[in-house]
Amino acid sequence: MKYEKIYLKDFFSALGDGNRNPTLEIYLHYNLKEMGRSNEKRPCLIVCPGGGYSMCSEREAEPIAMKFLPEGFNVFVLTYSVAPHRFPAQIREVAAVMELIHKNHEEWNCDTEKIAIIGFSAGAHLAAHYSTMYDCKEVRELFPESKPVNASILSYPVITADFEHAHKGSIINLIGHEPESKEEQEYFSCECQVNQNTPPAYIWHTADDTCVPVKNSFLYAEALSKYNIPFELHIFPSGVHGLSTCDRETLDNVTENTIYTRKWLSEVKKWLQSTLKLK
Repeated sequence: MKYEKIYLKDFFSALGDGNRNPTLEIYLHYNLKEMGRSNEKRPCLIVCPGGGYSMCSEREAEPIAMKFLPEGFNVFVLTYSVAPHRFPAQIREVAAVMELIHKNHEEWNCDTEKIAIIGFSAGAHLAAHYSTMYDCKEVRELFPESKPVNASILSYPVITADFEHAHKGSIINLIGHEPESKEEQEYFSCECQVNQNTPPAYIWHTADDTCVPVKNSFLYAEALSKYNIPFELHIFPSGVHGLSTCDRETLDNVTENTIYTRKWLSEVKKWLQSTLKLK
């Protein structure tokens, strides 16, 4: 495996404005020449950790990469800009990752038709926001040919900016204030941005999440259903917010409920196999 950490502003100078310094950790497989795999192209996974748009959680970064590397994925962990940096910094940084994957796909052995994005909590809002708005005007100002992802995995996601169900802190950290109009609320509500081009999604949540209401997952699933976009939705009966890999690596207290919820990992791998048509 090849590992490298890069600074996105070194490749796209505008991403360093306002003292921002987003980073990308790259985990690449070596192709095994002795097995005739010199030209094998790998599926890719972009990881967006959670943290309420105030931080990027370490528990939802490398531990996630380590779960998907054995499945043959090249993995890209994005430490994106957080408060006081506001939209559109974050969505542009995801677009930058997509640009780098496409630009370096030969050297990195990446299959550009099999790129998934996974996000956790506020990172799942970023993943869903990019999935639905990769070609919005704010992105296209910097990346006129911004690229879509092929699948999204949304883990206990922040989805809506409607404060009846929203995680208020995430939305305020992202835009700097409460939404000031219905139009602004909808612009940052991922369920309102779903369209016929939105990629399939795997969504999971716990029913008793007291931080991000489970309603967020239902809203996104309902929007996908409206456009006949394939999705898989798992609501586990119990578990605290931020379960990540559901094991001792990312949690201090592993309970029976946690162990039960851990199967999201095996289930999402099956879903990716089917959705991306992996070998």
